[in-house]
Parts: sequence; C-alpha cells; structure tokens
Amino acid sequence: MILKIISIGNSKGIRIPSNIIKMYNINDLVDIELSDNQIILKPINKPRIGWNEAFKNMRENNDDGLIIQDDIDLNFEEWEWK
Repeated sequence: MILKIISIGNSKGIRIPSNIIKMYNINDLVDIELSDNQIILKPINKPRIGWNEAFKNMRENNDDGLIIQDDIDLNFEEWEWK
C-alpha cells in the first residue's frame, strides 16, 4: 500500500485508512519499531481487554467453579513446621 506523507505542523505523518485501523484493532497508541530500513507500527492494546465479557460469559454458563482445592486450614492446626 502506498500512502502520501502529509504535513502536520512542523512534523510529517501519514493517514492510516479506517479499515486498517479497525482490522488491526488500533486504538490510541502504537509502538514504532525501526528495523532494517523499515518503520513497523504495532498496536498497543490493554492486556486484559475483553476479560470482563469473558468472565460474564463464564458465570452465565456456570463455568466459574474453582479448579483448585479451597479448604486450606487457616488455623494452621494441620500444618507441619520444619
């Protein structure tokens, strides 16, 4: 894809088409990597994006049960100290 360099104040920039913005889920930030005479843009997304919806779906499907033992002796009566 060929894009025209545009002036933005004292700087230069490019306009990224909206379909590419949507396709790569680009929001407010991108990481710019300079490598081998190339400029690589990578979207920066929130690491836990979508977790809230996933947890809601788990609850609705009764798939939120504990998968580890949850009866730890907090009185330390059965604990053995060495």
